Amino acid sequence: MGTDGMVGAILMQGGSYRLLTPAEVADWLKVSELTIKNKYRAWGLRPQKVGRLLRFRERDVVAYLERKYG
Repeated sequence: MGTDGMVGAILMQGGSYRLLTPAEVADWLKVSELTIKNKYRAWGLRPQKVGRLLRFRERDVVAYLERKYG
C-alpha cells in the first residue's frame, strides 16, 4: 500500500492524531488562516495548545467536515 493509500485509510477511519497548524487547516479548507483563528470555536474545533501555539488534530477537522457536510 502506497503512502496515499495509507492516508486514505486513516482518513476513512476518522483521521489521524497528526497535529496541524492553523495555516495547514486553512489551506486544507481553502479559507484564510485568520478565518481559522476567528472561527474554530464556533465550528467546534478543539485546539491543542503546544506552548502558546494553536494546533488542531487532523481527526477533529475530519469530524467537523463530516458533521457539517456529511
